[in-house]
This record gives sequence, C-alpha cells and structure tokens, in this order.
Amino acid sequence: MSILDEIVKAYDIRGTVPDQLDGEVAHALGVAYARFVNADRVLIARDMRQSGEQLSHEFARGVMEQGLDVVDLGLGSTDMLYYAAGSLDAPGAMFTASHNPSQYNGIKLCLSGARPVGINSGLADIRDFAAGVLDGRRPRLAETAGKMSSFDVLPAFVQHVLGFVNIDAIRPMRIVADTANGMGGLVVPAVFEHLPMIELEVMYGELDGTFPNHPADPLQPANQRDLRGRVSTGGFDLGLAFDGDADRVFVVDELGVGMSGSTTTALLAAAVLRSNPGATILHNLICSRSVPETIAEHGGVAVRTKVGHSYIKQEMAATGAVFGGEHSAHYYFAENYRADSGLIASMLVIDEISRCAQNLSVLRKPFERYAASGEINTQVDDPNAVIEHVSEAFARRDQDRLDGLSVDCSSWWFNLRPSNTEPLLRLNLEASDRDECDSRVAEILALVTST
Repeated sequence: MSILDEIVKAYDIRGTVPDQLDGEVAHALGVAYARFVNADRVLIARDMRQSGEQLSHEFARGVMEQGLDVVDLGLGSTDMLYYAAGSLDAPGAMFTASHNPSQYNGIKLCLSGARPVGINSGLADIRDFAAGVLDGRRPRLAETAGKMSSFDVLPAFVQHVLGFVNIDAIRPMRIVADTANGMGGLVVPAVFEHLPMIELEVMYGELDGTFPNHPADPLQPANQRDLRGRVSTGGFDLGLAFDGDADRVFVVDELGVGMSGSTTTALLAAAVLRSNPGATILHNLICSRSVPETIAEHGGVAVRTKVGHSYIKQEMAATGAVFGGEHSAHYYFAENYRADSGLIASMLVIDEISRCAQNLSVLRKPFERYAASGEINTQVDDPNAVIEHVSEAFARRDQDRLDGLSVDCSSWWFNLRPSNTEPLLRLNLEASDRDECDSRVAEILALVTST
C-alpha cells in the first residue's frame, strides 16, 4: 500500500496520518490541495515535532506554486487551526501526528469554515492528484506565485475559548494540566492566564516533539499516571490530560481518578442541554449507554454516529446538532465551527464544577452507570472474516453495521471494528456490572481468536 493510500485511510477515520511524511510527498499534497480548494489562500500550522517545519514549508511551496497565498500560523494546536479556518473562512492544513510517537508526522486538512475533508468529500481526489504529481504529472505553474505571510491567531483563539463560559461565575480552584510536551504547553497557559481565580500548574509544558516524559496519548491509562498522582498528592481540584496536538482532553477528578470520554460526554451533554433545550447531540457508537440515556433524560435528541471526526462534523451539519462527543475524548461544538476542542471542553467542565459547587468525584456519579472493557485490540489475519464469524454466533441478537459490528444483548453490548491501518480488531464492550463485563469480554475474545 502506498503512503498516499495510508494517508487517506488513516485520515478518514482518525484525522491524522500514522506514517512518515517526507518533503516530496508534502509538496505533492500542497499542489493537490491548492488545486482542490476553492480559495485564494491556505492556512498552515504545525505542532512541535522536529519534522514539522520542513514538511509545512514543502507543503506551502506546493500551494504557492499554484498561485494561492499561504498564511503561516506557526506553532499551534489543532483546535487553534480549526478556529482560524472558521473565523477567517479559509482552508487549513495542520501538520501533526497527534498522539503518535515522535518519529511520525502527518497532516490534518479542513476546508473553509473548518468543514471536514473525508474520503467521500475530496480526500480520495487529493490523493489521486498528489499521486500524479509524484509520478511526474505536474500541473502548470501559476503565472504569479502565491505569497507567504504570517499571522498570530492565538490571542483571538484564546478569547473565543473563554467566550464559552461566564468567567465571573468560575469559583476558585487549583488545576493541574499535563500537556505531555505537546501543544497544550502553548495554548493552555494562554487561556488560563485570563482566569485569575484558577491556580494552574502545568506538567511537562516544554514543547518537545521527542516526548521525553511519556507518550502524548492520554487514552492509555499509563500515560495519565503522573497526572493522577500529582492531583491526589498535591490537593488539586481537577486534572487535565491533553494529547500531542491538544485537540483532546481527558479529565481527572480531585481524588486522582480518571474519567472516560463517555462520562465527560454525558456530563457536557447535560450542561449543553441546559442552555439549548431539546437540542440534538451526537455520540459515537462506542460511547457508553449512559450518554444517550443522559441526553434523553435532559430532553435532548441523541443521534448515534460512526467513529471519526469527519463523520461527526458532517452529521452535525446535517442534523443541526449543538454538541457531539466521542469515547476517545474528542468533543465537538456547533459554536466552534462544529470542530473539536479540548480547551473548550475543559472550560465547560470547570464551569459545571463551579455551577454545582460539588467536587468532580460527586458530580460524575450520575453519569457512570455501567462497567466498560475499554478498547481491546487483537491482531488477526483477516479482520472481516472474524467479524462475520462473530456475527453468526450472535445471529439471534440485534445487530447493525454502522461501523464494524455492533451487537445488542440486552444487559450488555459490544462493538467490533477493524483497524483502518493494521490487521487488528478493536473490541469495546459494556455490561451492567464488572463481573458480567469481564466474562463477556472473555467470551468475545474466545470467538475472535478461534477463527
């Protein structure tokens, strides 16, 4: 499989490219993107990875060769790039590999207004055009090359984030944020300096794309260990764990206990519905059942989606949803150009703690109703064949194929999805209690490994 095929497959599901980019490919993608977008300029930002400056330069060169201007936003978070694309109404490219290890880099693309680019909305066309450029079928250069300029969008982005809460209503609290040497080290302090009632401590705030302290993937519990320990021993009210490009955040309560993305989605859904009665809210299909239950209990309309930002953004536009959440801790806001933002989610969690005047360990309890397996990956030779085998074993149960295989077994359910880039199956299972959850996980894994 070519690197461009890997880019398309990975981007359409995960929003990033878990593969090496090189300058030649970045240049070809710049040419292709310039030909694809209906705009006169492209915004470019990058994270702190060592290869980011060179890759973004080559991408920009390809864009300018086609006559489009480039606005260099410099170092930034992915949600900052989305904000710029929305507020400036221009397409954007973010050079990042998100939570992936330091040797990787990739690109996240969006259209004007921060609209997504997915496999069915142009990404395949960009891939094919870029492949032609790499094969020597280069389009004619523009008569007048585009120009490069720089723009500092961070101050406006900070004010945009702060606009989601009533600053005067936030009560004093102590917060520690683990930014994992990622872009949170830039954007988190920039927001919190405007919150004088908050005492903020930043862990691993130095921008360092080698990730010297721990991987920038807070979905893995091991990467939250330092934060949880610091919260509990330091007497903090809240912990925030950001990923490498700072568009995701995981929350830790004052006891040092982490919250799942599902719990945070449910908590935020209840908060959003308080100010948007009857609104539509999206959740992806591996979120806990507590999410749609919470949405219904608070008078909202729950809509279940595939996993992945391009799907959720498109569904938000189609349904008019005001908020969407994923179990992986991506949180989407209609008033943020339907884009996800870890910082905005953090502000709303702080706002809820302040409004309720309760510790987060108490506030979270109504939204945690079931026992979950977490995502369990199993390497298999033929993922699709295994899915069919499992489907046959549960032929009498309610099933759907919205994204992989989902099976509803009344007191428990599971979803089995193939990885988009590796020969892996991803199992997520939820049950009424821990014992049933563990026994059902063993049952499904036995089927998966027996094929």
